Order: sequence, then structure tokens, then C-alpha cells
Amino acid sequence: MNKTIKEEVFETSNTKLVTRYIKMILALFISAILYNMLLQPSRIVLGGTPGIALILNFNFHIEPAITIIIISMLMLLLSYIFLGKERTTGTVVATIVYPLFVYITKDIVGYINIDFNDLLVISIFIGVISGFANGMLYKTGFSNGGLPVISQILYKYFNIPIGKTNLIINAVIVVLGGLFFGSTMIMYAIIANFINSLIVDKMVIGMSKNKAVYIMTEKKDKIKKFLIDDMKHTATVFEVKGGFLNTRRELILTVIPTKEYFEVTESIKIIDPKVFYVVNNAYEVKGGK
Repeated sequence: MNKTIKEEVFETSNTKLVTRYIKMILALFISAILYNMLLQPSRIVLGGTPGIALILNFNFHIEPAITIIIISMLMLLLSYIFLGKERTTGTVVATIVYPLFVYITKDIVGYINIDFNDLLVISIFIGVISGFANGMLYKTGFSNGGLPVISQILYKYFNIPIGKTNLIINAVIVVLGGLFFGSTMIMYAIIANFINSLIVDKMVIGMSKNKAVYIMTEKKDKIKKFLIDDMKHTATVFEVKGGFLNTRRELILTVIPTKEYFEVTESIKIIDPKVFYVVNNAYEVKGGK
């Protein structure tokens, strides 16, 4: 008996869900190794729950895994109360698994000999590895919980941008780390966080290998012929209406490889010196010729 489309979609969804969980667990494992192998020995505080755990471990010798799970469980409870069950479900696994991995891998630094004299190199590696792990986690669609829950609550009830509150919270933790470990550590933390954000963006959005070019021209037939016959690219034509003069015109859309950007833009300017065009990064292109 043939399966219905609904059954096929459900099976595919379940398979993807298992894959997402595997990727999430792998990302959390990498993050835990990073914490014990580089963050704690170097005392570079990036922010978040691990940053608080590092500070408390240094001052009160509290096991980092204990600090992380206590804060994470508290955030999980707040998430359930203020954000609801559906928003909280995706963070349950991370809340349990991450501190467990931190505890299991706590002695890893004893097996790997790392020279911590050059903290600039260490901070760069921290940024790259954390960016890779966080990017992998974000692509699964799951949340790692922790302090970002506070930002989500503030956004829901007070409409305060999540990015702004996350930045403030992490900045406070980084500055606290600087007070305990030295102001130079703040600079290393900034370097690591900056690299982390770059890597996360590339992991989630991807590298832009293509450009989407929107062209408005009086010589549309000539430019279409150039794109299709000479450059061997397809061109989609939209009918648009100008907002100022209310005149109807045609807009040409074409997607080209980044390496052809200069050739295409210079050529259409030669074809029509009065051409108007806009170029955007096309991070994902599927289908078509």
C-alpha cells in the first residue's frame, strides 16, 4: 500500500529530528571540551553561564558543572513559567547534557599539553571553536538555554530587543572576569567573541557564493540577451510600479556567481549608462538552470 504524503512527511520529519539531536549533542560536547581545555585554564571569560561558572570556580572553588546546571535549571524554570511549555521543551536536553559533558571532560587538560603563554592565539582558537560549536547548535533549531532566557522574557513582556539585553548581560560578565583575572582578559574576550560571531554567521547563513542582481533599465531586451546568450544565466522579469511617478516598468532579476560580479555589472553599465541596479548576497540558491 502506498504511503500518504502526510506519512512520508512525518517519517522524514522524525529522521531529521534525530539528526538534529545528534548534531546538538555533538555541539554541546565540543563546547564542553572547549570550556575545560581552553576557557578555564586561560581564564578568558566570554560571558554567559560558563563565564559565571569560571568566576565562581576561581573565587569559591565551586565545581563548574554544578554552577552551570543550577543556573540552567533556574533558567529552565523561568522559561517554563514566562515563555511556556513549547518554547521550553527544546532546551531541556541541553540543560542536562551540557553540564554533564563539562563534568565528564573536566580532566582533559591533563592529557593535552597546551602552552598558555600566548593568549592571543588561544583567544583566536576559542573564537573559532566556539563559533563552530554555536553555529552547529543554532542550525539545529534548538536552544542551549542559560542566560539568553532572560533576554527572551524581557523581549516578550517589555519588547526590549534580545540582542541588546544579551550584549549587556555578557558585557557585565566579561567585565567581572576582567576584575578578577585582569583587564587584559577583557580584550582577549572581545577578540574571541568577535571571531565567534563571525563564524556563527557563516555557519548559519553560509558563505555567499552568488549574487542576486536586480536591474532597472530602458534597454531591458539588450541586457536580457546579454545575460542569457553571453553569460548563460537565466533572467526573471517582474512588472513593478514606481512609488514616485507611479509608472509601470519591468525589473530584471538574475543570480550570478560572485566571481562574475565585476564582469556583469560593468557590462550592463556599458549597455545602459543610466541603468539602475541593486546587488544582494544570495546565500542559498536552489533550482533553476
